[in-house]
Amino acid sequence: MRRFVDHLRAERSASEHTIRAYSRVLAEIAQGLRAEAGADARPLHSATRLDLRAYLARSGGAAATVAQRVSAIRAYFQWALREQLITEDPSERLKRPKVPVSLPRVLEVDEADVLVEHALGEGGAHLRNTAILELAYGAGLRVAELAALDVADVDVTVGLVHVRMGKGRKARRVPFGPPAAAAVRELLDGRASGPLFLNRAGKRLTTRSIYTIVHGSGVQNALADVHPHALRHSFATHLLQAGADIRSIQEMLGHASLSTTQRYAAVNLDQLRATWDAAHPLALDPRSRR
Repeated sequence: MRRFVDHLRAERSASEHTIRAYSRVLAEIAQGLRAEAGADARPLHSATRLDLRAYLARSGGAAATVAQRVSAIRAYFQWALREQLITEDPSERLKRPKVPVSLPRVLEVDEADVLVEHALGEGGAHLRNTAILELAYGAGLRVAELAALDVADVDVTVGLVHVRMGKGRKARRVPFGPPAAAAVRELLDGRASGPLFLNRAGKRLTTRSIYTIVHGSGVQNALADVHPHALRHSFATHLLQAGADIRSIQEMLGHASLSTTQRYAAVNLDQLRATWDAAHPLALDPRSRR
């Protein structure tokens, strides 16, 4: 399985999260094959369609979890077929369950304003946390992208951040506004190199720490369920509401597929529907027009 993991990392540019998830699924299948075969242990690529269906049936779980397992299985056996480890793909007819699409958590504009203006912490920690919130909301960055930023990646003169290690290792440049530029400039205070966001020991801040900072800032401002991805969702939705075209939003978010970005359009349509229901004459109860 090590060769397959190398393939995921080097050729498919899969995230470490995806690699861990896929490895876990394949290890569970391999363990099941060993348990059934006993002394005559079978390699993973020898699994049949019945073996795979049995694994999925006994594992259970929510639709999203099952869908991820199917994706892991398909990816492995498609790779095994290309590598000529097998002559037929046993995963070919496995179907992914339909996963319900949940709309993302979106802050109101005034909630986002309150959050970025009242970050958690004091002194230097407050400056750092403010810059984190400003870039998370002002540029729509993922939490891993925030953690990976170096000082050289952020140009406060023109208001542009260079995301070198986006999802799938795809680089992109994203503009941000004067508030984020001011926050980063104040944070740097003359620093010209190294990680942008530092912890108390002067080391690069982890993704977990950034999540804690964003969530804690939300709690401090009486805002429930605030996390870095909520700020990213809010960034995209507020741009859409202001008239930005969806292709530009796709580019700024670093989405490979437009269908991923279109979730934000769904959020906006829901808000338009609520306005229509509240104001349009045809939305009134027919009895009230008699």
